[in-house]
Amino acid sequence: MDKQNYSRTLMTLTPSNYYDIKTDWQYMSPTWFKKFLACEAEAIAELKQSWKPENDPTALVVGNWLHSFFESEAAHERFVSEHPEAISSRGTTKGRLKKAFKVAENMIDTLDNDDMFKKFYQGDKEVIVTGKIGGYLWKGKIDCLNLERGYFADLKTTADIYKGYYNAETHKYDKSFVYEYNYQLQMAVYQELIKQQFGINCKPYIVAVSKQAEPDKQVIDLPEYRLTNAMNQVLEAQEHIQRVITGEDKPTRCEHCDYCRSTKCLDNVISADDLIA
Repeated sequence: MDKQNYSRTLMTLTPSNYYDIKTDWQYMSPTWFKKFLACEAEAIAELKQSWKPENDPTALVVGNWLHSFFESEAAHERFVSEHPEAISSRGTTKGRLKKAFKVAENMIDTLDNDDMFKKFYQGDKEVIVTGKIGGYLWKGKIDCLNLERGYFADLKTTADIYKGYYNAETHKYDKSFVYEYNYQLQMAVYQELIKQQFGINCKPYIVAVSKQAEPDKQVIDLPEYRLTNAMNQVLEAQEHIQRVITGEDKPTRCEHCDYCRSTKCLDNVISADDLIA
């Protein structure tokens, strides 16, 4: 166990510490689980803060710009005030929203002017849930939870709702963005944590909005077998992942991500026939 990063005293999750790295050592989350599925070596290095992946900070802020608007007026005002970088400070556009945030505003307008969305996206916002899956602690944060009507919804932004991604099983571009980013795993975990915390088996939905000039939108249902398969994936992989976190198992390298390329040491020679798997 990396004692420097892990506290024996279990932290109670709050909005202010939910994303704190200390709580990530104590509670697994869908975000971190998917990181480990992608590359264990990169994920543990990031968790230990010895590696910081190159992410587009604007994309994250744009996504939270949208989320904060539908959380509450106060939350959005606070978020906007904390991100002055959204406003251009030079040239002919000085004082105006930068292009990426104009897109965010378009996405907000697309949803906010839709009657079905406004009726559907009702409930408690940004609800923190915790529980145990297979004996391990998990955490989640629900965008919109409606216990009375028995469902929850998660806002997702994407380039194009109907874009196809490469499917290694069919060798076609027939995989949706939902499965490309393994959102079914996130929703299966959230469903289980809600059931444990509130005693209600809620149906999950994704509310997708696209980043196109004229944003598209869609409420998306997740087939039960997808949720079952995702939970099975969690149960099958999590013991090893937890052993990687505690240092009992050696992390597997994917050899394709930024971290693996940056730490790669040549130790063999391969045939040109083997370059493409």
